[in-house]
Amino acid sequence: MTVHADNAPTPSTPATAASSATPTGPIPVPPSGAARLDVEAVAEALLGSWADTRRAARERAARPELHRPLDATVAEHRERTSAQMQLLAEEDVSFPMLPEHLGGPNDNGANVAGFEELVVADPSLQIKAGVQWGLFTSAIVQLGDEQQQKAWVPDAMSLATPGAFAMTEIGHGSDVQSLATTATYDPATEEWVLNTPIRAAWKEFLGNAALDAKAATVFARLITGGVDHGVHCFYVPVRDADGTLLPGVASEDDGAKGGLNGIDNGRLAFDHVRVPRTNLLNRYGDVAADGTYTSPIESPGRRFFTMLGTLVQGRVSLDGSANRASQLALHIAITYATQRRQFTAADPTRETVLMDYQAHLHRLLPKLAATYAGAFAHEQLLHAFDDVFSDRTDDPEAREDLETLAAALKPTSTRLALDTIQECREACGGAGFIAENQLVGLHQDLDVYTTFEGDNTVLLQLVAKRLLSDYTSELKNVDRAGIGRFIAQRAEVLAKRHTPWASLAQDLSDRGNPRRASDSMRQSDFQEEMLSARARVKVEEVALSLRSASKMNPADAAAEVNKHQVEMLDAARAHADLVRWRAFTTAIERFEDEGTRSVLTDVRDLFGLSTIEDDLAWFLLGGMISTQRGRQIDSDLRRLLWRLRPHALDLVASFDIRPGHVRAPIALGGEQERQEEAAAYFRAQRAGADTPVSEKALRDREKRARRAAGSH
Repeated sequence: MTVHADNAPTPSTPATAASSATPTGPIPVPPSGAARLDVEAVAEALLGSWADTRRAARERAARPELHRPLDATVAEHRERTSAQMQLLAEEDVSFPMLPEHLGGPNDNGANVAGFEELVVADPSLQIKAGVQWGLFTSAIVQLGDEQQQKAWVPDAMSLATPGAFAMTEIGHGSDVQSLATTATYDPATEEWVLNTPIRAAWKEFLGNAALDAKAATVFARLITGGVDHGVHCFYVPVRDADGTLLPGVASEDDGAKGGLNGIDNGRLAFDHVRVPRTNLLNRYGDVAADGTYTSPIESPGRRFFTMLGTLVQGRVSLDGSANRASQLALHIAITYATQRRQFTAADPTRETVLMDYQAHLHRLLPKLAATYAGAFAHEQLLHAFDDVFSDRTDDPEAREDLETLAAALKPTSTRLALDTIQECREACGGAGFIAENQLVGLHQDLDVYTTFEGDNTVLLQLVAKRLLSDYTSELKNVDRAGIGRFIAQRAEVLAKRHTPWASLAQDLSDRGNPRRASDSMRQSDFQEEMLSARARVKVEEVALSLRSASKMNPADAAAEVNKHQVEMLDAARAHADLVRWRAFTTAIERFEDEGTRSVLTDVRDLFGLSTIEDDLAWFLLGGMISTQRGRQIDSDLRRLLWRLRPHALDLVASFDIRPGHVRAPIALGGEQERQEEAAAYFRAQRAGADTPVSEKALRDREKRARRAAGSH
């Protein structure tokens, strides 16, 4: 039967229908004893390894004094966010990140887990906190020595020294390796001279730079003895205690933005600003008093990418924050959709609830499934991050794996968040466009998540390059003759994929037996095979296309790679989809309750088959899926949507989105009250003796009367 607003299940007490209930709609509620989701168990799993930290952070995020203002000016929002930062500092929210020698627990996973939860309070507050502690302070901790940490970290933690993370330049954006700001060593005074030589070298989009920052961790080209040793990081004071810019430091305000207006983003430039030699954060490169440069990492390229690893914390946290924002949007939209009614159904006094429309299920539930997949994948990313940053497995390979995983998941989750929030906004109609219902503000604030801490397109290119590198390394283990045979074999396989013979064989085996095709696609082995093959073949196709580039000069090789850039990005996305699907499948295996496993398996299948359907043309053209199975995917997805409809509220309840996080009247009972009032009104109207008769009803009555008279 249809789930109506007055008997819709609440998150904590899922409704079950009596087995004798008479169906009144197309979507059945499972009878008593049927599979149900254990909301508490799933919520606990989603909390992950740092559950206590997340619970405390969620309590904090529900407090009104930390919430995003709806109608503040830019100046008012900035002032409010700065005051909120003081509250966070007083509560030592980033204490877990501190290493033991600074009095902390060195629990970087807990630090990021707690930070991610701030997105449901106010994304501006979250990002300003991320600038202060996740970037500025973290750069000192990760790149400085113990003496530097003890000198600068306490004031950074307490906000005695608000800071900026001065990496990005107007002219180079994500291309940090090519930035133009210089730090030239003067051995006569044992000082660094920082200089911004051109307008394109101004540091841009820096949180705290316009007003609050008193110091900055500045990335500049280290030059000593006439040798450019590449990009390094320096601790540079920029304002005095009164907030006045120091000599040689220039700043400009970025002004109003499309979102995150609680942050004073701005620009910084340096006109021969001098700082002591010891202000070079020297973990990976140091300069002696006489100007001699030394580094524990001989390769300049590896040294650069190791230092740049401080950015990975931001990418990890943005992945988790984007997932949390998607959860909030889905909670609002699905709650509203189970209460809001539109258009008359069979019941003359009650319209149809939105969630009972197939189109509504189709627009929201695949996003819900992808959000679940992203949440389970993020937990794996957070563990990898904690292992590296807490020095348990801090070796070059572990760092490279972490950076690759973060570069795959951050673009995926931030794009999903924007798409999900927009879909949820539209699914709520005009109500979704009202600021108090949060969705438009959430979209504005999350918009920039796709381009900061690494532009999504650039990050996916990094993933593709790593995948191609791994593929090449795999070939290095084969002798010369073997390489020839391998390439010939792969070329033959790829050629066969582009002929109809393989798909014809599959068509013949499936013909007349759609259930066989459907059953196989619902099996995890089939989904993993398809997604794994897609991820690998797309890398192989690019690798084989780029074989000739290794023999070209650098300019021609770069041009050849550029011709295949779109395919490289596609291969990286395929890799990210596989990572998420596997993380989801692994998570399901940990649940003991059969009902929960059954429901989550349906959600996983919805994610897997939706992912395959999104790239169905590729699978069909490559002969990996027959046309019979290709047609079956759509009907199989429709069945999954109907199966999952009764579980929609349970699935969002497991996100543990609390009223203080929601703050949207349409999802906090306002719509329910309106619907109950309307139902009572129409019931009373139908029962009343003096209720006006509609023109249509009157004409129908007259027609019946005329027919009755004519029959006599």
